[in-house]
Amino acid sequence: MPVSAQRLPGLVVFGAWVLGGCGSHQTSSPATTGGTPAAGVGGSETTPASAGQTPGGNASSGGANGGGANGGEAGAAAVPAVNDDAPTHTISFAPSDGIILNPERGFYATTNLVDVQDLSGLRGSGVTLVHSYVRLDDYRTADIPSSLLTQATAGFAQARHAGVKVILRFAYNFGPYPDSEPDAPKAWVIKHIGELQPLIAANADVIAVVQAGFIGAWGEWHTSTNDLTAPDTRQEILETLLDAVPASRSVQLRYPAYKRAIYGEPLTAATAFDGSRAARVGHHNDCFVSSDTGVGTYPDDQIDFYRDYLATDTAFVPMGGETCAVDAPRSECQSTLAEMTKLHFSYINREFQADVVASWQPCMDQLQKRLGYRLLLKTAELPERARPGGSFTFAAQLENQGFAAPFNARPVYLVLRGGSVSQHVLLTGADPRRWLRDGTLQARVRLPSSLSPGTYTLGLWLPDAAESLQGRAEYALQLANTGVWSDTSGENALGSIEVSEDAPGSAVADAAGLALLAE
Repeated sequence: MPVSAQRLPGLVVFGAWVLGGCGSHQTSSPATTGGTPAAGVGGSETTPASAGQTPGGNASSGGANGGGANGGEAGAAAVPAVNDDAPTHTISFAPSDGIILNPERGFYATTNLVDVQDLSGLRGSGVTLVHSYVRLDDYRTADIPSSLLTQATAGFAQARHAGVKVILRFAYNFGPYPDSEPDAPKAWVIKHIGELQPLIAANADVIAVVQAGFIGAWGEWHTSTNDLTAPDTRQEILETLLDAVPASRSVQLRYPAYKRAIYGEPLTAATAFDGSRAARVGHHNDCFVSSDTGVGTYPDDQIDFYRDYLATDTAFVPMGGETCAVDAPRSECQSTLAEMTKLHFSYINREFQADVVASWQPCMDQLQKRLGYRLLLKTAELPERARPGGSFTFAAQLENQGFAAPFNARPVYLVLRGGSVSQHVLLTGADPRRWLRDGTLQARVRLPSSLSPGTYTLGLWLPDAAESLQGRAEYALQLANTGVWSDTSGENALGSIEVSEDAPGSAVADAAGLALLAE
């Protein structure tokens, strides 16, 4: 389970969530006089290690890039500390009651990437995720033809154009249960994964998560016709797929007992996101709340044990799925909300099972808001005035009202804008995947010495980790506050700062750009 307070390099995150909103209440706090804050954002690198990514885009498309006073990533070198920071004041932010259309969360629609139709209307219907099978029925004992790979590539391009991401699964049949059509022999499954690896790697930017697939009916890892559910075979196929999927993405298993059999105890805050295979294996339940056992998701005699196992593990890996049958009252709102809270659900099918989804109408507003993350900015500490080359300590109090944290890594930037100036600096150590509870961001920041007097805005930018998507505002994370979001830049405005030569605090003459102060 997540710890209540997690100290990350140069950043303090207490469980966590994110910012937004209009300032409605302000109080002043004295200037910092010590050389280094108790908890700041340290380091000089501007590429987030967790995201493995260099920012892209430009100021007009939301990338906030460029160089020097004309835009761009600043803070490439650590700046020496100066004792007198500009005093800050507290800004309170108003929460939004609206449904936030954020990436990699919520209700999903289904599509077929190999024969995809126009997906451009999905976001307008409140969807940022699509689930797609890629059917391999015709190639159980044959190489996958280039024509199928070309068609799937076109489907990914449609998803990218539409501003959505894909939950991806490969399968050799669509059941039926229990006498399903064949899957493939193990040797061909392994070969097919290798043939699919370039397709997956080339489109990882718009893949939210990969479901393990391949084995048995619907690729759900049961009723295999080739004994692919034997323990050693399961592990070999899973780990071959993990090796084929880029390290930035997780693979979801249908049955939690299978992960435990391979990797043992659930993840902890210490073992999460460490690059291991276990840290990249999540879960999907395709018969969610459809019986006490989830129609076989949990062993009959270990229901509570595996529900608790999932509750612990899914604090750090993606969880989602669909329902498959009515089981009132278990499949209705009260139980559904409780289970999604406990198991940290990020997404659910909006189409199946239709009668169960219809029974959720009394709580539909909650589900649309809380599936996955809902990150709310409570307060922020900003200076009202500062000098060119001056420093201040930035802080923000965050709250997550969703069921889960974001499950894919993304960088967090502090952004400075005004006139022709557009600069951003990476908050090193910030990892939204750990933002499951309330939290605090804190960093000591230096303004560029070249700033002209005037009013500038500060904001938070949480773009996609993929360079190909960083200029796309629809792939950035929007905070659940009123008056902060820009659907042009994909940034969340925190407040304004007046830059003046007679502002309080010390200043240096050689600060080349917006930067974090070294500890």
